[in-house]
Amino acid sequence: MLELIKSTQFFVREIIMSNQTEDRILNLYPIDYPFETLVSRINAIPTKLKLDPNFQRKYKWDKDGWGRSSKFIESCLMRIPLPSCYFAETEDGSHLVIDGVQRLTTINKFLNDEFCLEGMTTYRELNGKKFSELGNLQSELETTTIRCIVLRKDNPKKLIREIFSRLNQGAVKLSDQEIRHAIYPGTLDSLLKELAEDPEIARFGLSENSKKIKDSLEPEEQVLRYFAISEDQRLTGLTGSLKEFLDNFMENNANIDEAKVNDFRSRFKRALENCKKVFGDEAFVNPVAQKKKKGLVHYDLVMTTVGELPQEVIQKYGEELKKAYRDLCESDEFKRTLGGGLQDKSRVLQRRMKWNELLEAVTNAG
Repeated sequence: MLELIKSTQFFVREIIMSNQTEDRILNLYPIDYPFETLVSRINAIPTKLKLDPNFQRKYKWDKDGWGRSSKFIESCLMRIPLPSCYFAETEDGSHLVIDGVQRLTTINKFLNDEFCLEGMTTYRELNGKKFSELGNLQSELETTTIRCIVLRKDNPKKLIREIFSRLNQGAVKLSDQEIRHAIYPGTLDSLLKELAEDPEIARFGLSENSKKIKDSLEPEEQVLRYFAISEDQRLTGLTGSLKEFLDNFMENNANIDEAKVNDFRSRFKRALENCKKVFGDEAFVNPVAQKKKKGLVHYDLVMTTVGELPQEVIQKYGEELKKAYRDLCESDEFKRTLGGGLQDKSRVLQRRMKWNELLEAVTNAG
Protein backbone atom coordinates (compact mmCIF):
# COMPACT_ATOMS: atom_id res chain seq x y z
CA MET A 1 0.00 0.00 0.00
CA LEU A 2 2.92 2.35 0.70
CA GLU A 3 4.17 1.72 -2.85
CA LEU A 4 0.79 2.85 -4.20
CA ILE A 5 1.02 6.05 -2.14
CA LYS A 6 4.45 6.82 -3.60
CA SER A 7 3.26 5.95 -7.10
CA THR A 8 0.29 8.31 -7.07
CA GLN A 9 2.40 11.08 -5.53
CA PHE A 10 4.92 10.64 -8.33
CA PHE A 11 2.23 10.84 -11.01
CA VAL A 12 0.87 14.14 -9.77
CA ARG A 13 4.33 15.60 -9.09
CA GLU A 14 5.37 14.67 -12.65
CA ILE A 15 2.28 16.32 -14.12
CA ILE A 16 2.78 19.49 -12.07
CA MET A 17 6.42 19.77 -13.13
CA SER A 18 5.62 19.17 -16.81
CA ASN A 19 2.99 21.89 -16.72
CA GLN A 20 5.25 24.40 -14.99
CA THR A 21 7.35 24.37 -18.13
CA GLU A 22 4.28 25.72 -19.92
CA ASP A 23 3.66 28.36 -17.22
CA ARG A 24 0.85 26.25 -15.83
CA ILE A 25 0.57 25.00 -12.27
CA LEU A 26 -2.00 22.41 -11.35
CA ASN A 27 -4.66 24.04 -9.19
CA LEU A 28 -5.56 21.63 -6.39
CA TYR A 29 -6.07 21.48 -2.67
CA PRO A 30 -5.81 18.63 -0.12
CA ILE A 31 -8.45 17.86 2.47
CA ASP A 32 -8.69 15.07 5.06
CA TYR A 33 -12.20 13.63 5.08
CA PRO A 34 -13.46 11.32 7.88
CA PHE A 35 -15.16 8.17 6.60
CA GLU A 36 -18.45 9.36 8.11
CA THR A 37 -18.32 12.53 6.00
CA LEU A 38 -17.39 10.66 2.83
CA VAL A 39 -20.34 8.28 3.20
CA SER A 40 -22.65 11.21 3.89
CA ARG A 41 -21.44 13.01 0.74
CA ILE A 42 -21.78 9.87 -1.39
CA ASN A 43 -25.37 9.28 -0.28
CA ALA A 44 -26.53 12.91 -0.27
CA ILE A 45 -29.40 13.87 -2.61
CA PRO A 46 -28.18 15.28 -4.89
CA THR A 47 -24.88 13.52 -4.40
CA LYS A 48 -21.88 15.63 -3.41
CA LEU A 49 -19.32 12.91 -4.11
CA LYS A 50 -19.97 11.10 -7.36
CA LEU A 51 -19.15 7.42 -7.70
CA ASP A 52 -20.21 7.25 -11.34
CA PRO A 53 -22.53 4.28 -12.12
CA ASN A 54 -20.17 3.17 -14.88
CA PHE A 55 -17.36 2.97 -12.35
CA GLN A 56 -19.58 1.22 -9.79
CA ARG A 57 -19.81 -1.77 -12.13
CA LYS A 58 -16.03 -1.78 -12.11
CA TYR A 59 -16.02 -2.65 -8.41
CA LYS A 60 -14.02 -5.86 -8.26
CA TRP A 61 -13.10 -6.24 -4.61
CA ASP A 62 -16.11 -8.49 -4.05
CA LYS A 63 -15.29 -10.78 -6.98
CA ASP A 64 -14.20 -13.70 -4.79
CA GLY A 65 -16.11 -12.86 -1.65
CA TRP A 66 -15.41 -9.99 0.71
CA GLY A 67 -11.86 -10.93 1.72
CA ARG A 68 -10.11 -8.02 0.00
CA SER A 69 -12.66 -5.50 1.23
CA SER A 70 -12.34 -6.88 4.75
CA LYS A 71 -8.55 -6.59 4.63
CA PHE A 72 -8.93 -2.95 3.67
CA ILE A 73 -11.25 -2.32 6.64
CA GLU A 74 -8.78 -4.13 8.92
CA SER A 75 -5.96 -1.91 7.61
CA CYS A 76 -8.07 1.13 8.47
CA LEU A 77 -8.61 -0.13 12.01
CA MET A 78 -4.86 -0.69 12.31
CA ARG A 79 -4.27 2.93 11.21
CA ILE A 80 -2.08 1.85 8.29
CA PRO A 81 -1.55 4.92 6.04
CA LEU A 82 -4.00 4.94 3.14
CA PRO A 83 -3.26 6.09 -0.42
CA SER A 84 -4.78 9.46 -1.28
CA CYS A 85 -8.00 9.71 -3.27
CA TYR A 86 -8.28 12.16 -6.16
CA PHE A 87 -11.40 14.17 -6.96
CA ALA A 88 -12.25 16.56 -9.76
CA GLU A 89 -14.42 19.53 -8.87
CA THR A 90 -17.42 19.84 -11.21
CA GLU A 91 -19.25 22.95 -12.33
CA ASP A 92 -21.96 22.48 -9.69
CA GLY A 93 -19.40 22.26 -6.89
CA SER A 94 -19.70 18.52 -6.32
CA HIS A 95 -16.72 16.18 -6.59
CA LEU A 96 -16.15 13.39 -9.12
CA VAL A 97 -13.88 10.54 -8.03
CA ILE A 98 -10.88 10.19 -10.33
CA ASP A 99 -8.96 7.69 -8.25
CA GLY A 100 -10.13 5.80 -5.17
CA VAL A 101 -13.42 4.30 -6.33
CA GLN A 102 -12.58 0.85 -4.94
CA ARG A 103 -11.68 2.21 -1.50
CA LEU A 104 -14.59 4.64 -1.28
CA THR A 105 -17.09 2.05 -2.51
CA THR A 106 -15.82 -0.38 0.12
CA ILE A 107 -16.13 2.24 2.88
CA ASN A 108 -19.64 3.12 1.74
CA LYS A 109 -20.76 -0.49 1.49
CA PHE A 110 -19.37 -1.49 4.87
CA LEU A 111 -20.70 1.52 6.78
CA ASN A 112 -24.10 0.76 5.21
CA ASP A 113 -23.97 -2.85 6.48
CA GLU A 114 -23.75 -4.38 2.99
CA PHE A 115 -21.24 -7.10 3.88
CA CYS A 116 -19.76 -9.03 6.80
CA LEU A 117 -16.05 -9.08 7.55
CA GLU A 118 -14.12 -12.22 6.62
CA GLY A 119 -10.51 -13.38 6.56
CA MET A 120 -9.46 -10.96 9.32
CA THR A 121 -6.10 -11.90 10.86
CA THR A 122 -5.34 -9.11 13.35
CA TYR A 123 -8.96 -8.52 14.42
CA ARG A 124 -10.07 -12.16 14.24
CA GLU A 125 -12.92 -11.50 16.65
CA LEU A 126 -14.59 -9.31 14.00
CA ASN A 127 -15.00 -12.09 11.43
CA GLY A 128 -18.66 -12.46 10.46
CA LYS A 129 -19.63 -9.03 11.79
CA LYS A 130 -21.16 -6.06 10.00
CA PHE A 131 -20.41 -2.44 10.79
CA SER A 132 -23.46 -2.14 13.07
CA GLU A 133 -22.05 -4.97 15.19
CA LEU A 134 -18.62 -3.46 15.84
CA GLY A 135 -19.47 -1.72 19.09
CA ASN A 136 -16.89 0.91 20.08
CA LEU A 137 -14.95 0.27 16.87
CA GLN A 138 -17.76 1.92 14.88
CA SER A 139 -16.60 5.36 15.94
CA GLU A 140 -12.98 4.34 15.22
CA LEU A 141 -13.91 3.78 11.59
CA GLU A 142 -16.23 6.78 11.31
CA THR A 143 -13.46 9.12 12.44
CA THR A 144 -10.72 7.51 10.33
CA THR A 145 -9.59 10.04 7.74
CA ILE A 146 -8.26 9.69 4.23
CA ARG A 147 -6.34 12.39 2.36
CA CYS A 148 -8.31 13.61 -0.66
CA ILE A 149 -6.72 15.74 -3.38
CA VAL A 150 -9.27 17.95 -5.11
CA LEU A 151 -8.52 19.27 -8.60
CA ARG A 152 -10.29 22.60 -8.96
CA LYS A 153 -12.71 23.10 -11.83
CA ASP A 154 -10.62 25.86 -13.41
CA ASN A 155 -7.92 23.33 -14.39
CA PRO A 156 -7.75 22.69 -18.16
CA LYS A 157 -9.88 19.67 -19.12
CA LYS A 158 -6.94 18.23 -21.04
CA LEU A 159 -4.96 18.16 -17.81
CA ILE A 160 -7.79 16.45 -15.95
CA ARG A 161 -7.91 13.80 -18.72
CA GLU A 162 -4.18 13.26 -18.32
CA ILE A 163 -4.46 12.74 -14.56
CA PHE A 164 -7.44 10.42 -15.04
CA SER A 165 -5.40 8.31 -17.47
CA ARG A 166 -2.30 8.17 -15.29
CA LEU A 167 -4.04 7.37 -12.03
CA ASN A 168 -6.25 4.68 -13.54
CA GLN A 169 -3.53 2.23 -14.53
CA GLY A 170 -4.30 -0.53 -12.09
CA ALA A 171 -6.08 -3.83 -12.61
CA VAL A 172 -9.39 -2.01 -13.05
CA LYS A 173 -8.32 0.52 -15.64
CA LEU A 174 -10.85 2.93 -17.07
CA SER A 175 -11.24 3.16 -20.82
CA ASP A 176 -10.75 6.40 -22.75
CA GLN A 177 -14.50 6.70 -23.26
CA GLU A 178 -15.21 6.16 -19.56
CA ILE A 179 -12.89 9.06 -18.82
CA ARG A 180 -14.64 11.24 -21.41
CA HIS A 181 -18.00 10.24 -19.94
CA ALA A 182 -16.82 11.30 -16.50
CA ILE A 183 -15.28 14.62 -17.53
CA TYR A 184 -17.79 15.73 -20.17
CA PRO A 185 -21.30 14.94 -18.97
CA GLY A 186 -23.92 16.70 -21.04
CA THR A 187 -26.24 16.42 -24.00
CA LEU A 188 -23.70 14.79 -26.32
CA ASP A 189 -22.80 12.16 -23.73
CA SER A 190 -26.50 11.36 -23.25
CA LEU A 191 -26.97 11.06 -27.01
CA LEU A 192 -24.01 8.69 -27.31
CA LYS A 193 -25.54 6.45 -24.65
CA GLU A 194 -28.92 6.47 -26.43
CA LEU A 195 -27.53 5.64 -29.88
CA ALA A 196 -25.11 3.04 -28.52
CA GLU A 197 -28.11 0.90 -27.55
CA ASP A 198 -28.83 0.14 -31.21
CA PRO A 199 -28.17 -3.63 -31.58
CA GLU A 200 -25.96 -2.99 -34.60
CA ILE A 201 -23.64 -0.93 -32.40
CA ALA A 202 -24.10 -2.67 -29.05
CA ARG A 203 -23.14 -6.04 -30.57
CA PHE A 204 -20.64 -4.72 -33.09
CA GLY A 205 -17.90 -7.23 -33.87
CA LEU A 206 -19.38 -9.96 -31.67
CA SER A 207 -20.51 -13.33 -33.03
CA GLU A 208 -24.17 -14.23 -32.76
CA ASN A 209 -23.58 -16.64 -29.89
CA SER A 210 -20.95 -14.59 -28.10
CA LYS A 211 -21.57 -13.98 -24.42
CA LYS A 212 -18.96 -11.25 -24.20
CA ILE A 213 -20.17 -8.03 -22.59
CA LYS A 214 -18.82 -4.67 -23.70
CA ASP A 215 -18.43 -2.98 -20.34
CA SER A 216 -16.04 -0.12 -21.09
CA LEU A 217 -18.36 2.11 -23.15
CA GLU A 218 -16.99 0.80 -26.46
CA PRO A 219 -20.36 1.33 -28.22
CA GLU A 220 -20.50 4.96 -27.05
CA GLU A 221 -17.00 5.57 -28.40
CA GLN A 222 -18.02 3.99 -31.70
CA VAL A 223 -20.90 6.46 -32.08
CA LEU A 224 -18.52 9.29 -31.12
CA ARG A 225 -16.13 8.21 -33.90
CA TYR A 226 -18.87 8.74 -36.48
CA PHE A 227 -19.70 12.25 -35.28
CA ALA A 228 -16.07 13.35 -34.95
CA ILE A 229 -15.07 12.10 -38.40
CA SER A 230 -18.25 13.16 -40.21
CA GLU A 231 -17.86 16.69 -38.84
CA ASP A 232 -14.22 16.85 -40.01
CA GLN A 233 -14.07 14.82 -43.22
CA ARG A 234 -10.55 16.01 -44.04
CA LEU A 235 -9.42 15.19 -40.50
CA THR A 236 -7.76 18.55 -40.06
CA GLY A 237 -8.19 18.18 -36.31
CA LEU A 238 -6.36 14.84 -36.25
CA THR A 239 -2.93 16.23 -35.49
CA GLY A 240 -1.94 13.67 -32.89
CA SER A 241 -3.62 10.45 -31.85
CA LEU A 242 -7.19 9.41 -32.60
CA LYS A 243 -7.76 9.43 -28.83
CA GLU A 244 -6.92 13.12 -28.66
CA PHE A 245 -9.07 13.79 -31.74
CA LEU A 246 -12.07 12.20 -29.99
CA ASP A 247 -11.22 13.91 -26.69
CA ASN A 248 -11.29 17.32 -28.34
CA PHE A 249 -14.54 16.68 -30.17
CA MET A 250 -16.20 15.54 -26.94
CA GLU A 251 -14.95 18.60 -25.08
CA ASN A 252 -16.01 21.06 -27.79
CA ASN A 253 -19.48 19.54 -28.20
CA ALA A 254 -20.29 18.40 -24.66
CA ASN A 255 -23.39 20.57 -24.33
CA ILE A 256 -24.80 20.92 -27.83
CA ASP A 257 -28.31 22.41 -27.98
CA GLU A 258 -31.49 20.46 -28.67
CA ALA A 259 -31.50 21.30 -32.38
CA LYS A 260 -27.97 19.93 -32.76
CA VAL A 261 -28.85 16.83 -30.75
CA ASN A 262 -31.78 16.14 -33.07
CA ASP A 263 -29.60 16.75 -36.12
CA PHE A 264 -26.88 14.42 -34.85
CA ARG A 265 -29.44 11.73 -33.97
CA SER A 266 -31.14 11.76 -37.37
CA ARG A 267 -27.82 11.83 -39.21
CA PHE A 268 -26.48 8.84 -37.33
CA LYS A 269 -29.62 6.79 -37.83
CA ARG A 270 -29.75 7.69 -41.51
CA ALA A 271 -26.08 6.77 -41.98
CA LEU A 272 -26.60 3.41 -40.27
CA GLU A 273 -29.68 2.71 -42.40
CA ASN A 274 -27.86 3.68 -45.61
CA CYS A 275 -25.05 1.25 -44.84
CA LYS A 276 -27.50 -1.57 -44.13
CA LYS A 277 -29.36 -0.90 -47.39
CA VAL A 278 -26.21 -0.95 -49.49
CA PHE A 279 -24.17 -3.68 -47.82
CA GLY A 280 -26.77 -5.81 -46.04
CA ASP A 281 -25.12 -8.49 -43.89
CA GLU A 282 -21.70 -7.35 -45.15
CA ALA A 283 -22.01 -3.88 -43.62
CA PHE A 284 -18.73 -2.91 -41.93
CA VAL A 285 -16.85 -6.04 -42.99
CA ASN A 286 -14.12 -6.67 -45.54
CA PRO A 287 -16.15 -8.37 -48.30
CA VAL A 288 -13.11 -10.15 -49.74
CA ALA A 289 -11.76 -11.45 -46.44
CA GLN A 290 -12.12 -15.14 -45.68
CA LYS A 291 -13.40 -14.39 -42.20
CA LYS A 292 -16.23 -11.88 -42.28
CA LYS A 293 -15.83 -9.85 -39.11
CA LYS A 294 -17.01 -6.29 -38.58
CA GLY A 295 -14.24 -3.81 -37.99
CA LEU A 296 -13.88 -0.15 -37.13
CA VAL A 297 -11.78 0.56 -40.23
CA HIS A 298 -14.77 -0.28 -42.41
CA TYR A 299 -17.26 1.33 -40.05
CA ASP A 300 -15.38 4.64 -40.03
CA LEU A 301 -15.00 4.61 -43.80
CA VAL A 302 -18.51 3.76 -44.97
CA MET A 303 -20.54 5.44 -42.20
CA THR A 304 -18.99 8.81 -43.01
CA THR A 305 -19.24 8.41 -46.79
CA VAL A 306 -22.03 6.07 -47.90
CA GLY A 307 -23.88 7.06 -44.76
CA GLU A 308 -23.91 10.70 -45.89
CA LEU A 309 -25.28 10.06 -49.40
CA PRO A 310 -28.82 11.18 -50.34
CA GLN A 311 -31.52 8.53 -50.40
CA GLU A 312 -31.99 8.78 -54.16
CA VAL A 313 -28.31 7.98 -54.70
CA ILE A 314 -28.54 4.98 -52.38
CA GLN A 315 -31.59 3.65 -54.22
CA LYS A 316 -30.12 4.23 -57.69
CA TYR A 317 -26.54 3.07 -57.14
CA GLY A 318 -26.79 0.62 -54.25
CA GLU A 319 -25.41 -2.41 -56.12
CA GLU A 320 -22.70 -0.35 -57.82
CA LEU A 321 -21.60 1.05 -54.44
CA LYS A 322 -21.37 -2.43 -53.00
CA LYS A 323 -19.24 -3.60 -55.94
CA ALA A 324 -17.03 -0.51 -55.70
CA TYR A 325 -16.32 -1.24 -52.04
CA ARG A 326 -15.34 -4.79 -52.94
CA ASP A 327 -12.96 -3.37 -55.56
CA LEU A 328 -11.49 -1.07 -52.90
CA CYS A 329 -10.84 -3.93 -50.49
CA GLU A 330 -9.22 -5.99 -53.27
CA SER A 331 -6.83 -3.19 -54.22
CA ASP A 332 -3.19 -3.40 -53.14
CA GLU A 333 -3.30 0.29 -52.24
CA PHE A 334 -6.04 -0.36 -49.67
CA LYS A 335 -4.38 -3.50 -48.32
CA ARG A 336 -1.18 -1.58 -47.63
CA THR A 337 -3.07 0.70 -45.25
CA LEU A 338 -4.12 -2.27 -43.12
CA GLY A 339 -0.66 -2.90 -41.68
CA GLY A 340 0.62 -1.46 -38.43
CA GLY A 341 -0.75 1.87 -37.31
CA LEU A 342 -4.27 1.36 -38.61
CA GLN A 343 -5.37 4.70 -37.21
CA ASP A 344 -2.40 6.75 -38.38
CA LYS A 345 -3.67 9.86 -40.10
CA SER A 346 -1.78 9.10 -43.30
CA ARG A 347 -3.26 5.62 -43.57
CA VAL A 348 -6.77 6.84 -42.79
CA LEU A 349 -6.49 9.56 -45.44
CA GLN A 350 -5.10 7.11 -48.00
CA ARG A 351 -8.11 4.84 -47.51
CA ARG A 352 -10.52 7.75 -47.75
CA MET A 353 -8.87 9.17 -50.86
CA LYS A 354 -8.98 5.86 -52.74
CA TRP A 355 -12.57 5.19 -51.65
CA ASN A 356 -13.71 8.70 -52.60
CA GLU A 357 -12.31 8.17 -56.11
CA LEU A 358 -14.38 5.00 -56.50
CA LEU A 359 -17.45 6.69 -54.98
CA GLU A 360 -17.25 9.58 -57.42
CA ALA A 361 -16.86 7.22 -60.35
CA VAL A 362 -20.09 5.46 -59.34
CA THR A 363 -22.21 8.49 -58.53
CA ASN A 364 -21.05 10.44 -61.58
CA ALA A 365 -21.68 7.55 -63.94
CA GLY A 366 -25.27 8.60 -64.51
